[in-house]
Amino acid sequence: MTGIPGLAGTDHIGFTVPDVEAATRFFVDVIGCTKLFEVGPFIAGDDWMLKHLNVHPRAVIRSLHMLKCRNGPAFEIFQYEAPDQRTQLPRNSDHGGHHLAFYVTDMDAAVAYLKSRGVQVLGDPSTMTTGASAGLTWVYFLAPWGMQLELVSYPNGMAYEKTSTEIMWSPL
Repeated sequence: MTGIPGLAGTDHIGFTVPDVEAATRFFVDVIGCTKLFEVGPFIAGDDWMLKHLNVHPRAVIRSLHMLKCRNGPAFEIFQYEAPDQRTQLPRNSDHGGHHLAFYVTDMDAAVAYLKSRGVQVLGDPSTMTTGASAGLTWVYFLAPWGMQLELVSYPNGMAYEKTSTEIMWSPL
């Protein structure tokens, strides 16, 4: 096997939000995640932030919260302040575009729940019927600050699993 020696898997994913407390409330109260811990602030007086995190040397991490949503990797959310900070969210089509996907066992119930909480759902769920991802149903929705999120479900697996020895993920 090639790659990083000792690689065991994905531990966590990190992203920056405009208000870490509001984002944590959304992920805990609406999505159903658990807040594991928080740390910060991080303020460095030299070029540590540039050297270690590739951000402006005077950037400050006001707070970092680590969250987990049942199975799968944890994710950390940061609230940064930096003199050169950009606040426009990337679209999926932009370099660095991203989204966070949550697996659900009942797509219709999950979409209805999000809508009942005032969450903007983008269109109706789509089901893939051909190709490697056949069997996957998905729909995007937006966090209150505009970040793209996704619900996915494939209770009978996806087509690629019939010929692969590797399974992407399992809710079990």
